[in-house]
Amino acid sequence: MSNVRVRFAPSPTGPLHIGGVRTALFNYLFAKKNNGTFILRIEDTDQNRQVANAEKYIFDALSWCGIPPDETIGKNEKFGPYRQSERKHLYKKYANELINSGNAYYAFDTSDALDHERKSHEEKGKTFIYNWHNREKGRLTNSLVLSKEEVQTRIDKGDKYVVRFKMHNPEDGENITIGTTDLIRGYVSFKKDILDDKILFKSDGMPTYHLANIVDDHFMEISHVIRGEEWLPSIPLHIALYNAFGWKAPEFVHLPLILKPTGKGKLSKRDGDKLGFPVFPLSYANNQTQEISRGFKEDGYFSESVVNFLAFLGWNPGTEQEIFSLDELVKDFDLSRVNKAGARFDPAKTKWYNQQYLQLKPNEELATLYLPILADKMTQSNSTNKITPSISHLSDKNYVTKVVTLIKERATFVSDFWSLSHFFFQAPTSYDAKASKKQWKEETPGLINSLIDVLTSMDDYTSKSIENVVKAWLTEKELGFGKVMPPFRLALVGAMSGPHLFDIAEMIGKEETINRLEKAIKTL
Repeated sequence: MSNVRVRFAPSPTGPLHIGGVRTALFNYLFAKKNNGTFILRIEDTDQNRQVANAEKYIFDALSWCGIPPDETIGKNEKFGPYRQSERKHLYKKYANELINSGNAYYAFDTSDALDHERKSHEEKGKTFIYNWHNREKGRLTNSLVLSKEEVQTRIDKGDKYVVRFKMHNPEDGENITIGTTDLIRGYVSFKKDILDDKILFKSDGMPTYHLANIVDDHFMEISHVIRGEEWLPSIPLHIALYNAFGWKAPEFVHLPLILKPTGKGKLSKRDGDKLGFPVFPLSYANNQTQEISRGFKEDGYFSESVVNFLAFLGWNPGTEQEIFSLDELVKDFDLSRVNKAGARFDPAKTKWYNQQYLQLKPNEELATLYLPILADKMTQSNSTNKITPSISHLSDKNYVTKVVTLIKERATFVSDFWSLSHFFFQAPTSYDAKASKKQWKEETPGLINSLIDVLTSMDDYTSKSIENVVKAWLTEKELGFGKVMPPFRLALVGAMSGPHLFDIAEMIGKEETINRLEKAIKTL
């Protein structure tokens, strides 16, 4: 496929929803698969809804996901500017061209006048649609019923107006359709005579999405428009605009919706708040409302896992493989494998993906991520004198790496590491009540004292050696494992959890092992 150029064109009105990130990802994958160009354009025509820090958030989110644009603001500005607010002169020019060619017209209707028409229609059980049925009946005020002189006088006076597109001409008859072939959905068509005359240019001097979108896509030489399903109803207007300008339309692709985990409708922030998961890639602080929204990054997700699960929301490779690197996604991505039906968001599956990526991470990398968390925990512990100085190991990355190696298979997030490994860094301050009642019997202190004697006599204090010596002692004394091993674990960990017991003993060392055993005898 030659000269593929795709664009992601979000509005800076708030944090970028993962549905938007999924759209950006599919554009990116399609571009890279076809040696094309991925463009980021900021569609800021709705000045009233703009949020100051939203544009930066968009760039930061795509960067974190590893899918940066090839062309955008300040980068390879081949067809810049890339903010629509900086391209207003173009939109005004082409709005005028549509008026001059008879494909659009000025409309001076006030809000009150339009409200009156809507109410009048409702009283008759009808729905008001501004189109060929009524635009020239005399009740509406537009350049189709006013003389050129009246129109110019109104404009010169500063009367507010919009420019509307003339979607259908009555002389063309009814049941005329307009459509295009969607690369996912096949041929889609709409009846022109039931569509309204959309506003293209607003009274504030800014274009609507529709006009700006078409003009920008044309002049930025966009070959494929890959966007969400919610834009499918706009297809007839966009095709009609391309036809009116005499421009070749790009190929269209409308991606399926991302649906909420349960029930009907698309995934929203409210669903995340209710069910306890983020719907944004990064945490977002709204400077106006002071509201802070959760992000996948801050919740502990790896960007690779987010990209992987987003790719599977609406697309599948046709194989059993589920874990894909970004390069693998580029290699295997094919629009023919994108589904028409909506893709249901599964919070449990997103965690599964993160768990898989955590297991694939080098232990040294995970240890680096764990060290700041560990340092914070140790600071808290130091304040209450609970830390065991002999095994603090706060700056010992080798020690932390060994700990991570032993516990990571039980973790989904790096933030899980502390609950899984705290006993490697500090002695238990309490013991699980249920386990204590079950495992610590009247004869247990005597057995643990004997175990202390066995461990004290050891020179080779490694996991395998400890295991062999302790098992030999149990066999020699004809002691059941259940009498000694559970209390042993309880003393070292404080609960009946953790990795291989003898690995724990080796890691914390002989002196600390014995100290914990002696403390358990005194405490339990």
